Amino acid sequence: MERRDFLKGAAVLAVAAGVAGKLGGAEKRGGASETEGKSPDLVALRGESPADMFDTGITLFGGIQAFVKPGQSVVIKPNIGWDRPPESGANANPGLVGRMVKRCFEAGAKEVFVFDHTCDNWVNSYSTSGIKAAVEAEGGTMVSGAVEEDYREIDVPKALRMKRPKVHRLILDCDVFFNVPVLKHHGGAKLTCAMKNFMGLVWDRRFMHANDLQQCIADASLIRRPDLNVVDAFRVMSTGGPRGNANSVVRNMKSLLLSRDIVAVDTAGARLIGFPLETIAHIRNAEKLGLGTTKLNTLDIRRIML
Repeated sequence: MERRDFLKGAAVLAVAAGVAGKLGGAEKRGGASETEGKSPDLVALRGESPADMFDTGITLFGGIQAFVKPGQSVVIKPNIGWDRPPESGANANPGLVGRMVKRCFEAGAKEVFVFDHTCDNWVNSYSTSGIKAAVEAEGGTMVSGAVEEDYREIDVPKALRMKRPKVHRLILDCDVFFNVPVLKHHGGAKLTCAMKNFMGLVWDRRFMHANDLQQCIADASLIRRPDLNVVDAFRVMSTGGPRGNANSVVRNMKSLLLSRDIVAVDTAGARLIGFPLETIAHIRNAEKLGLGTTKLNTLDIRRIML
């Protein structure tokens, strides 16, 4: 297969929805034993467990120890914005987040923090999502994102709109930052993926909505580059996002995307969910800011079927 066939149109990785998608390189089943001498630009997996897909995918980047060193502090920032259960597709998968916490401690992390600046009540969102229980079961610490004193104003010199946001202290102070969004539709931003998840790092989301949301999402991505973006595309809310309602469509796409390139992984997410790239301005805006590439055909992309 040619890499140019990877993630083409709305058929991308849509095997999970019964449509054949093409990806570059040979398909691997049951695991990844070949790294071809270097880390890939993007890994796309399909399987029955987000946690197990993470374990397989991270090996292609050298394992969790390539990111987390003994004694370091780690922040895992999932989407936990909503007081909704896991089956709704509104928040990141709790099993995935719990597994990541476990692996970080196995690599020698001193502490692992998990937080989000939620839209619904944070206590309820942490609990109903299942993420609090999953994190604490593995020894991680849940931190509220609802305390303004925990945010510090910083300069973002390259930003076009959001030049002085207040950013949560954990993101500014931690050694390692994993960005763990859930892939879904969003009424205002069009798409929730890796970049949109940065709205949970800042205090004043209202400023973003009022000052060119699409540019502000790109600007927010300048705050700090994640060590790895891990996109939960297991249950994908393709309509009615971001919270979901009685008419929302949630598709069992059973997929996971991993990449250091936040633009590339959002591009892959957009194609996976079937949203035209030209309708999601923050992806192109971030590419212009030098945060990554939308040109997936130039990248080393690995597909794994578990």
